[in-house]
Formats: sequence, C-alpha cells, structure tokens
Amino acid sequence: MNPLAQIGRVVLHLLAEAGRLSLFLRDAVFMGLLPRWYIRQMAIQFVRIGYNSLPVVGLTAFFTGGVLALQIYIGGTRFNAESLVSSIVALGITRELGPVLAGLMVAGRVSAAIAAEIGTMKVTEQIDALVTLSTNPMKYLVGPRIVAGVVTLPLLVVIADIIGIMGGYIVGIHSLGFNSGAYLKNTVDFLEFKDVTSGLIKSAVFGFIIALMGCYHGFHSRGGAQGVGRATTNAVVSASILILAANYVMTSLLFSE
Repeated sequence: MNPLAQIGRVVLHLLAEAGRLSLFLRDAVFMGLLPRWYIRQMAIQFVRIGYNSLPVVGLTAFFTGGVLALQIYIGGTRFNAESLVSSIVALGITRELGPVLAGLMVAGRVSAAIAAEIGTMKVTEQIDALVTLSTNPMKYLVGPRIVAGVVTLPLLVVIADIIGIMGGYIVGIHSLGFNSGAYLKNTVDFLEFKDVTSGLIKSAVFGFIIALMGCYHGFHSRGGAQGVGRATTNAVVSASILILAANYVMTSLLFSE
C-alpha cells in the first residue's frame, strides 16, 4: 500500500472525528442546556455522578495526600527543608492532584457508565423511540449529564482537597513527627484563595469533558455489544487524555504571572 495514502486516510479520519465532535458539542450546549430541563433526570445524575463517586475520590485523595507528605519529607531531608512538607502538600493537592486525580477517577467510573448506558440505548434503538415520542435526546440524555458533571465535580474536588490535606496531616503527625499546631499553621499561612479556586475552575471543565465524552461515544456506538464495549473504552481514554491536556492549558493560563 502507498504509505502516503495510509497517512492521508488517518488524517481524514481524524478530521471527520473532530467535525463530528464539534457538531455534537454545539448540539449539547445549545440544545441540551437550554429549556426545557428534565429536573428528575438531573437529580438522578447528581446522585450517580456525584454522590456515588465519593468513596473512590475520597480514598484516592487520602492516600495521595499521605504518600505526597512522605515523598516531600524524604526529598526535603536532603536540603534541610522538612518544614515545607505541609505547605507543599496543601498546594499540590489544591492546585493539581485534587482536581486531576478526582477527574481521572470519575472519568474511569462515570464516563464509562455513561457511554455504556447511552450506547446500549443506541444499539437497541431506544434513542429512536425517544424521537418517536417527541423527546429530544440531547435534552433528555445529554443535558442532565453535562449539568451534573459540571456542578458535582467541583464539589467532589472540595471534599478531595480536605481529605487529601487531612491524609498528609495524619502522616505528618503520626509518622514523621511534626507538631500538630505548627503543621496546621503552615498549611493555613501558605495556602491562598487562588490556589483553591483554580482547582475548582479546572474541575468544572473536567466534569464537562467527562460527561461530554461519555455521551459522545455512547451516541456514536454501533455494532451491538462489541460497539458498546469500544465506546466505553474510547470514552475513558479520550476523557483521560483531554483532562490531562486541559489541565496543562489551564495551568498555563491561571498561573502565567
């Protein structure tokens, strides 16, 4: 085969996929988020995306804060900078690790579930039945999930920040021998309001990405059970990659000073 033809075929496929995603994004924003709203569906998605993700996000944040404190302490002893453990743990959790790890955990759990649910509805023609019943699938299926993702992920990140800092605190006090009052004082003194708000802004964008990728791949699944499996895998992979890419872009914009 002509290698140039292969390259051109890949490029055309990527361009076509980008076009489909752009059109889906337009419909999701302008059709799914405008009235009429399905409040009951939103409430269900708040529970599925937000409340049911609390255990995995909380455990991830706790152990991340603990291991971060250990690693910073081990590295800090080489430069006599052990006192910076509390402040660096707080900054690392609130700025980066809290939003990113929460986003990745929720992407693995929620984006796959959304893609599987909507993909199954697609291959079994339930979405066509919604259209027959004069129900807009973008409003009924996509809108509530995007709203729930954008609203609940910042709430999860607030909880993850608290639990992550608490994990670092517990390790610092009971394993590394820090004074409790001094540890908390350093955490409060070095942590600024911008550090927390930047993480919340990131998490709202991550929630949008997670819901969008799950809905997009679910809507475009085909080929029965194998197609639903591919859509689930593609949703998790694409959401994770976009979260990491968006994190870099937003970090550059929020902390460019």
